[in-house]
Amino acid sequence: MVANSKKGSNRDLAKALAGMADQVIASANKGRTPSMDIPVRSLANVSFNEKKRYIEMGSAKQQREFFNVNMAKKFMQTMLVAAACRQLEDEGKTTSIRDLFYMIKHRIDGSSENTVDEQTESDAVIEDLEVTAQFIREELNLFAENKGALAGEITLVDSGDTIDARAVGSGGWAIPSIVEDHVIKFKKCTAKFVLLVEKAAVWHRLNQDKYWKKHKCIVLHGGGQPPRGVRRLCWRFVNELKLPLYVYVDNDPWGYYIYSVVKQGSINLAFESQRMAVPSARFIGLSSFDPGTYGLDQKATAIGLDESDIRRAKEILAYPWFQSKAWQKEIHNMLANGVKYELEALTNKSISFVTEEYLPKKIKDKDWLD
Repeated sequence: MVANSKKGSNRDLAKALAGMADQVIASANKGRTPSMDIPVRSLANVSFNEKKRYIEMGSAKQQREFFNVNMAKKFMQTMLVAAACRQLEDEGKTTSIRDLFYMIKHRIDGSSENTVDEQTESDAVIEDLEVTAQFIREELNLFAENKGALAGEITLVDSGDTIDARAVGSGGWAIPSIVEDHVIKFKKCTAKFVLLVEKAAVWHRLNQDKYWKKHKCIVLHGGGQPPRGVRRLCWRFVNELKLPLYVYVDNDPWGYYIYSVVKQGSINLAFESQRMAVPSARFIGLSSFDPGTYGLDQKATAIGLDESDIRRAKEILAYPWFQSKAWQKEIHNMLANGVKYELEALTNKSISFVTEEYLPKKIKDKDWLD
C-alpha cells in the first residue's frame, strides 16, 4: 500500500513524533523522570457539542512516566510504537496493525519479559499515540484488515485502478482500511443517497436484488460495528459528494449504538469526530414500531431482551444525543415491549420484502429518526 501522511496533508507526522521524543529527552536532561502526557480516552473526558452535533474530546491528560513501576512498560511500548511509525514514515511504507505488533515484540534483555505479549497491548498504544500526536491510525501508515463491501452507482479509482461499483459481482468491492483521497478517488457518481447496512447478509440481499440500481444509490456494510475505513468513506460521500446517508441496523440497543457512532462519533476517536462523524446521518430502521406498522408476525420474529440489552438501552437513554422526544419514545417502546428484532426478521414477510417494500416506503415517506 502507499504511505499517506505527506499527501494531501499540511501536517508533518515526522515532526510530531520527534516532538514526543524531544519531550522525553528534555525531561531526562533536566534530571526529571522521563514522561509524556497522554490525553484521557474515556467517557469522563468527552462531551457532546450541541452545535456541531458530535462528540468532542476534552483537555484532560494523564502523565505516563518511565520511572514508575505501574507505567514503565506502557511507557516503553509507547516509545516503541512511535519509533516504528517513524520508521514507516521515513521509508514511505505502510503496514498492518498485526505487523506492527511483531515489529515491536522482542524479549527484554536480562529478563524473561517481552515488550508486548498480546496484540491488544500494541493496539491500545496505537490509540494513545493517535490522540497524543493527533494523527489517526491511517495517517500513522497503519491499516487493519479489510472489512465491509460496497456496490452501487459510483465509479472509484483505488490506487490507480478504476472500479465500477455497478459491476463488482455478488461480493462487491472490498472496502480498504485506508480510504483517504490519495488512495481512493471518486470518478463518476450517479447515486442519490448512501445506505449503510449493519450486516453482510442483509447487504447481500440488497446487492442480489440490485436495490442500488433501481433506486440509484450506494449500498455498503461494515460487518457489524463499521470499521474506520467504512465510516471515513461514508464521511467522504456525505461531505464531498453531498449525498444523504441512511443507516439500517437491528432493532436493539447495539443497533442504536452503531447508528450513534456513525452519527456522533466514538469516545476513542473523539479527537477526530470532525473527520469521522456524520451528524446528518438518519436512522432508517429497524424501528421498534416497524413490526406493527408493517404487519410482521411478532410471535415468530421477536427476540426477548436479556439483562445486558436492558442495561445497555438504559445507558443509551441517558446519552445527550438520544434526548430528542422521538428517540426517547423509540427506546422506551422497545423496553416496554421487552423484545428486539433483527433485520432478517423482515424476511418472514417475503424474501425480498426489504428491497421491494420496506426500504422504498421508508425513504419515500421520510420515516426515519434524526
